[in-house]
Amino acid sequence: MAGNLGGLVKRLQDIMRQDAGINGDAQRIEQIVWMLFLKVYSAKEEEWELDDEDYVSIIPEEYRWQNWAHEEKQGDGLTGEDLLDFVNDMFKAFKELEVTSETPLKKSIVKTVFEDTNQYMKDGVLLRQMANELDAIQLSQYEEIHALGDIYETILKDLQSAGHAGEFYTPRAVTDFMAKMIEPKLGEKMADFACGTGGFITSWLKELEPQIQTTEDRKSFSQSVYGIEKKQFPYMLAITNLLLHDIDEPRIFHDNSLAYNVLDYTEKDSFDKILMNPPYGGSEGEAIKNNFPEDLADSETADLFMSVIMYRLKKNGRAAVVLPDGFLFGTDNTKTAIKKKLMSEFNLHTIIRLPGSVFAPYTSITTNLLFFDNTEPTKEVWFYRLDMPEGYKHFSKTKPMKLEHFQPVMDWWKNREEIEVEGWSKAKRYTAEEIQEGGYNLDLCGFPHEEEEILDPLDLIQSYQEHRKELNAEIDRVLGEITARLEN
Repeated sequence: MAGNLGGLVKRLQDIMRQDAGINGDAQRIEQIVWMLFLKVYSAKEEEWELDDEDYVSIIPEEYRWQNWAHEEKQGDGLTGEDLLDFVNDMFKAFKELEVTSETPLKKSIVKTVFEDTNQYMKDGVLLRQMANELDAIQLSQYEEIHALGDIYETILKDLQSAGHAGEFYTPRAVTDFMAKMIEPKLGEKMADFACGTGGFITSWLKELEPQIQTTEDRKSFSQSVYGIEKKQFPYMLAITNLLLHDIDEPRIFHDNSLAYNVLDYTEKDSFDKILMNPPYGGSEGEAIKNNFPEDLADSETADLFMSVIMYRLKKNGRAAVVLPDGFLFGTDNTKTAIKKKLMSEFNLHTIIRLPGSVFAPYTSITTNLLFFDNTEPTKEVWFYRLDMPEGYKHFSKTKPMKLEHFQPVMDWWKNREEIEVEGWSKAKRYTAEEIQEGGYNLDLCGFPHEEEEILDPLDLIQSYQEHRKELNAEIDRVLGEITARLEN
């Protein structure tokens, strides 16, 4: 079976294309994910029952995967209208599960995963075919679990094509590089306050896992991650992702990190390491802005998340954050205040300028990686421009960025020196005083020439929509400031 897993997503999508109730890739993927969650959760419950003979599932017996999705022999399971009615009742039962503060996290996640999840299919025969395909996966076999990780990546890539990528997907090469540079250690706690599908969390776990030697180490490993995700769909993917990575109690919460007053955070709310790609281009309302000090209150989502990170990074902790160019060169009052706080209270030691097509073709916004720690005020900032690898004009769906493309940065990281190429700075050190005198403009060591990129028409439309969204957010921010001044 393991050899056939590579085509599983395609087979499932082919089944759903025949169903009148499903419209578009996003709904198809949501349908796959809730069914995959129940399949994975069933396999985890089998493990928990072996480890604890007193284990009782939070799922009513009739709704456990093995009691409705599994067929002992072909044709003996529920199908057609009977299956549709059963699944609709199951969804209602999951949404009404009784959960208290005493309920273990590994049980309460069933209710939170299904709170805003939908069952779109209208053909019960096709739904039965979906269940049979997923039920055939043998999650007790290591090879199949490993292959399922590849399927998970396929789902994420399909999610990009569905037009949802910019909100919650960061290329694996970027998350792996940032996790490597932040140097995870057993006993530390890491957080991602807009964790999407859990990419940074799983990269952190992959980097940390080789350090496990004892049962206590395994426990520390499992308890080392924390995530918050506002949107139901990526939240559901993140939970499934962590279960697949053997995190039995995924500390991923369906919530909005910006909905809390940052001044209320104490030491117990802080983390040793923070890895994030904050949503950017969004515009927040007054209710959210009121959770931030006046000088840091901005409508731009990424700016607000930077404040959250600063207020929740433990003393001596480290952070690695993806931010758009707009944060670097922005000189409005709020962006300047955020950068001033960052450099006066934290050590902003490194900024990596990424090529413009790292996220292409899903977004054309140029991004940067900021590395800082909560040790001392910034004395100097190193900038490094990561150029396109030899033989690449730009990254794409068929030629994505790989971890090996970060090798020049990793070679430079431990032995830093200033580099000049054709009269342009590729790597350079600036003092805090120089940056302050420049009005906290961090748009340094940029790309000297921008090669014209010939895009597919659909990619061109997507690029236009991204730029329009970013421009609209800036217009909203400026109008908000003007309105506030007029009212005063």
